[in-house]
Amino acid sequence: TLAKALDYCKQLKKVPIVVNDSRGFFTSRVFETYLYEGFEMLMEGIAPAIIDNVGRMCSMPRGPLELSDDVAIDLLDRDVPEAGPGGDAVDPRHLELVTRLVEQEGRFGRKNGKGFYDYPKGAAKRLWAGLAEHFPVTVARSDEALVTHLKRRLLYRQAVESARCLAEGVLTSTHDANIGSIFG
Repeated sequence: TLAKALDYCKQLKKVPIVVNDSRGFFTSRVFETYLYEGFEMLMEGIAPAIIDNVGRMCSMPRGPLELSDDVAIDLLDRDVPEAGPGGDAVDPRHLELVTRLVEQEGRFGRKNGKGFYDYPKGAAKRLWAGLAEHFPVTVARSDEALVTHLKRRLLYRQAVESARCLAEGVLTSTHDANIGSIFG
């Protein structure tokens, strides 16, 4: 079965990794930590623009809030991780944030033009003005020390989840972790 799956990936011109079964396997588990750390920063009062700019400074294509919009916030709401190894997989406050945006505000993300950002037709996206009502900004300016701290939070959280995947046997090699992280 594994040989057939690897051959199929080769036909699709994709780079496969081999992982064992787990909630979210490897790439989704690590990817989610980036989004949820952004949510944590938002709840702490860090300005959304700072959060997303710092995410891009980590060489990510998008900040965590922008990326949540791209993935679709309602998908995050439907894909609620159950309790996993070591307790709850996701902080209930983060799930509450997602549920509030989807169920109370109808903000599904880019696909319906409303998420953490508004996507007006024919105009550039802009942060949703109502975001500050739900998550008041207490940190509106950044400096080098704050940027360094936030970058570390975004990156370390992913590194810790990767280490958990290795420890739990979800990954069997650091090679697969590296490939999944780069191409995942």
